[in-house]
Amino acid sequence: MTYSESVRFLYSLGNEIQTAKFGLDRIAHLLEALGRPHRTGRFVHVAGTNGKGSTCAMIEAGLRAAGVRTGLYTSPHLIEPTERIQVAGQPISETEFAEAFTDVHETAERMLQAGELDLHPTYFESVTAMAFLLFAHHHVDAIVLEVGMGGRLDATNVVTPALSVITPVDFDHQFFLGDTLAKIAAEKAGILKPGVPAIFAEQPAEAETVLRAHAKGPYTLARDWAITDLSIDERGSKFRMRDLEIVCPLAGQHQVENARTAAIALHQLGVSPAGIALTRWPGRLEQVSSEPEIILDGAHNPAGTRALANYIRRFYSDRRIWIVYGVMRDKAAGEMASLLFPLANRVIVTAPANSRAMPPEEIPAPGATITHTVGEAVKLLDEAAPDDVIFITGSLFVVGEARALLVQ
Repeated sequence: MTYSESVRFLYSLGNEIQTAKFGLDRIAHLLEALGRPHRTGRFVHVAGTNGKGSTCAMIEAGLRAAGVRTGLYTSPHLIEPTERIQVAGQPISETEFAEAFTDVHETAERMLQAGELDLHPTYFESVTAMAFLLFAHHHVDAIVLEVGMGGRLDATNVVTPALSVITPVDFDHQFFLGDTLAKIAAEKAGILKPGVPAIFAEQPAEAETVLRAHAKGPYTLARDWAITDLSIDERGSKFRMRDLEIVCPLAGQHQVENARTAAIALHQLGVSPAGIALTRWPGRLEQVSSEPEIILDGAHNPAGTRALANYIRRFYSDRRIWIVYGVMRDKAAGEMASLLFPLANRVIVTAPANSRAMPPEEIPAPGATITHTVGEAVKLLDEAAPDDVIFITGSLFVVGEARALLVQ
């Protein structure tokens, strides 16, 4: 198949969250038939609610700066699915994506005909298998692997990692993971393996209790590595912990904890955390224009929205604020709107080109300008004054579409 045909087929499998088939049997049987590519390389497995993608990006940057040939697997993507699978800091090519998909798809079809699979692998299972194939093909030394959702039954949980990391646990995907922090934390803790060391970012007390109870090997609490000499501005932070100086180029107070967790992980792996300073993680408090200032941030759940609101209050309270906002139907739109919209002088609500998107008319935003595509919303930004600040947020799908229009 070509790249475009591969992508169309993957999308035809349905939304990767709503059509998730939890359980490891299907992915395990598929990977066995593909030659066990998930048994090649050294893995760092990262679960959590917020910050896991940023933490993965920082760990990968640190490893790569130390001369390690790296693989990075994250989700979702902003613009193209190729972004999910990176080798040595670069997304795989469309050709490689198509070839890996063809291998996975044809293997799955043969197994279906032989009665060895119950269903075709889902979108996420397929891309996860593709990632393992490509990392094995490229002979990467270390792979930083982000959990898709939960952990215990996530398709990535077929590896035995060198290190497990759990970033802050909060409420998200409660329908699938449970309606209490304890239940959600237990799902995240499902990535912990006997004898494998783990690092737990600072957690709510209820979540930390569960993680510690589920630990199957030695673990490190990030809060035991005290942060000193912290300086933070609208573009990143710098701090010390023990005898290490950490420079984090990702904006936001919340990234300090992610950087601390990543630095501890790198230290555990025997690598200097200096490479964290080279991290790039698009769409997370990413400035893409200066006059007017436009900042993209995929704050897609209440915890992420609280972090964005704190950032706006801390660094932009004296500026005129625009917010462009779109969200998925299964998200806590009312709670997030109440956190964010009171900070704005102008709100534009919109919807990405996604079947799960909440119609903009249903977003609780009295007085907001309603647009029906991200492109329409972006056109309205021409009305902003040079010293205005525009935040485009609510969903990574909104951020991705906006970034494609704004970043050339």
